[in-house]
Amino acid sequence: MIERTLVLLKPDAVQRAIVGEILARFEKTGLKVIGMKMVHATKEIAGEHYADDEEWLENVGKKSIASYEKKGITVKESAKDIGLRIRQQLMDFISMSPAVAVCIEGHGAIEKVRAIVGATAPMNAMPGTIRGDYAFDSYGLADNLGRPLQNLIHASDAKEAAEREIKIWFKQEELHPYQRVDEALLYRKGE
Repeated sequence: MIERTLVLLKPDAVQRAIVGEILARFEKTGLKVIGMKMVHATKEIAGEHYADDEEWLENVGKKSIASYEKKGITVKESAKDIGLRIRQQLMDFISMSPAVAVCIEGHGAIEKVRAIVGATAPMNAMPGTIRGDYAFDSYGLADNLGRPLQNLIHASDAKEAAEREIKIWFKQEELHPYQRVDEALLYRKGE
């Protein structure tokens, strides 16, 4: 039931000086930070994080094509080429200035963190979520400016992804599990 997940506070969150506000939202829900560091990602780390995965590239490209077609825009690039372009933009963005890598641990951490973060597209994120409260970017604006969506934060979407991503950003000795003072209450057994 206790799991770990990776959160990256992207360069836009760091540059806007809202790292503390974002971290507090996770801690207030009973989750705990067991690893945290500021990192200026190299191209190699960015490339590992945004893996050169055929299936991912195709899926991202197909989603983009469907989105363009919905707007009446004809796309001549292949799904893979669009995926490659988006991957490169994401790698450039995450490595443009420092980000904060965070390993969060707790009951249902992956699902809970994703709920707190909100929808990937800030324009679709509900008020009360991190993206809903602090971000305003849209795919249209990002496309017009030739850059990726700036949505403040990355959160692992599944257990396998979390395990892979945590290993990219943290060495085992950089993770520090501990007991919160309120865990006796949070995890108490019924009578």
